[in-house]
Amino acid sequence: MTPVVAIVGRPNVGKSTLFNALTQTRDALVADWPGLTRDRQYGQLELADYQATLIDTGGMLGDEGELTELMDQQIMQAIDEAHLVMFVVSARDGLVGDDERILERIRSTEKPVLLLANKAEGQINEVALAEFYQLGVADVLAVSSAHRKGLQELLAFINEHCKTHQAQFTADVIQDHGPKIAIIGRPNVGKSTLVNRLLRQDRVLAYDMPGTTRDSIALPLIWDDMPYTLIDTAGVRRRAKVGEGIEKFSILKTIESIKLAQICVVMMDATEGITDQDLHLLGLAVHHAKPVILVINKWDHLSQEHRDYVKEKIHLKMQAFEWVPLLFISALHGSGLRVLMERIDLLMDQADQELTANQLTNVLSEAFKAHQPPLVQGLSSQLKFAHSGGNHPMRIVIHGKRTSHLPDSYKRYLENTFRKAFDLKGVPIVMQFRDGKNPYKDKKNKDNAYPSRRKKAHNLPKPKHNS
Repeated sequence: MTPVVAIVGRPNVGKSTLFNALTQTRDALVADWPGLTRDRQYGQLELADYQATLIDTGGMLGDEGELTELMDQQIMQAIDEAHLVMFVVSARDGLVGDDERILERIRSTEKPVLLLANKAEGQINEVALAEFYQLGVADVLAVSSAHRKGLQELLAFINEHCKTHQAQFTADVIQDHGPKIAIIGRPNVGKSTLVNRLLRQDRVLAYDMPGTTRDSIALPLIWDDMPYTLIDTAGVRRRAKVGEGIEKFSILKTIESIKLAQICVVMMDATEGITDQDLHLLGLAVHHAKPVILVINKWDHLSQEHRDYVKEKIHLKMQAFEWVPLLFISALHGSGLRVLMERIDLLMDQADQELTANQLTNVLSEAFKAHQPPLVQGLSSQLKFAHSGGNHPMRIVIHGKRTSHLPDSYKRYLENTFRKAFDLKGVPIVMQFRDGKNPYKDKKNKDNAYPSRRKKAHNLPKPKHNS
């Protein structure tokens, strides 16, 4: 399980600045789920001994009545998911009433708390923290996220906290019961119906396998005498803790399921059409380089006119994922399930292909002859040979000269060429480029190896010529 750290505090104490500083990029993995998680962002936090997940939350005001129901639920769910809560206050503003009320709500969850006095630039740590000691939090630190002050100490503290609670972060293990298939999607798209339909086909009793994560349930499935493991993410709904009519959706649990899986089945609701949330889920699977199928559920509910409209919208929005196979099913009525399992088998075979260096180099040579990369400063990039860098994810390593100058459009051209040549539809390809060693790179240094000899040579008397 991945350690999870949540950043919580009132507005304008520097939470987002801290998030960006700790993830070291504004392009960290972000969950921008319209209406559901617009107030939570997820990023990767690199520690000395762990790779943790960092959650940034919206501003908390302490007074529950001042919060919208949705924002309050999103913040409290972030705290619920976290193994450590970083309670951020402002050293510049000092202790305010909202800080105390927010801390009371955090303490009610009984989660470990680190009090972080942000905006402490120009202040001695003890001075910046003095006013906050009265809150009675055992662990306190002063930082300035904007000026990168105290961040190394903060990272060291989080790393040591994870070590102290090592038992919570043991590696996820799922018993070997065939290919692991993650069923992911937004709430109410039919994930549970699909899982139950598949399991009922063979009357397999669903149970929690030992070693699974706290949020993902591994379900053994036998289909046509072949074993599979379904990783069900339908359990992301905790109705007991949710207000009526509102459903929680945790991207964190989805990420954990994707990491555990060998293949991802992304489900969408045909009656709603493809949404930005569906595309985000596809992006998550591709980001983790997992073979993926997009399953359009509830297809039997649509008229032919509506079907044509949905297909057109999918085509327009899926331009970045044109290589992802589509499948139209009805989980409720069981139509398309056999085709789905056949596609999963085919996808596993494609992802397991052992591509030789000779095969890859031949395709690369033909692609280079058909379409050469543009010149950069009058020089052309040269591609010499390619070889496999391994499977799961599928890696293709290309060697040449000036490969760093290749534009993204040309890299996509090569990727599409390899995908077409080896029938890798649905399989993400990780392209790696390496430049060969330049034999003239050190020539200048070699010329300077014997300065004294050259100096003597320059000082030799010029030969006399007879007139």
